[in-house]
Amino acid sequence: MAKKKVAATRWHDGVGELEELSDIEQVAHAIVTERRDLEPSVARIMDSETLDDDQRSVALNSFHAALSDPDNDENRNPMVAIANAGG
Repeated sequence: MAKKKVAATRWHDGVGELEELSDIEQVAHAIVTERRDLEPSVARIMDSETLDDDQRSVALNSFHAALSDPDNDENRNPMVAIANAGG
């Protein structure tokens, strides 16, 4: 089975300067740099149309924090992180 190609984004492709990214884009970039397999989950949060910028920040930071304890934090699921952030 062929791997899906990852869509290029400002926070994922690394083409631009890190300093040019917004705070939330820097968090997204950091997560994907550490764990490439989480790109679909990060993209789901970053692309969510139900979140405003503040809610997106809450969802992504909650998701990021949950990575250190995936068995005990429901926010490890990006859909739950989005819902908990108000999306």
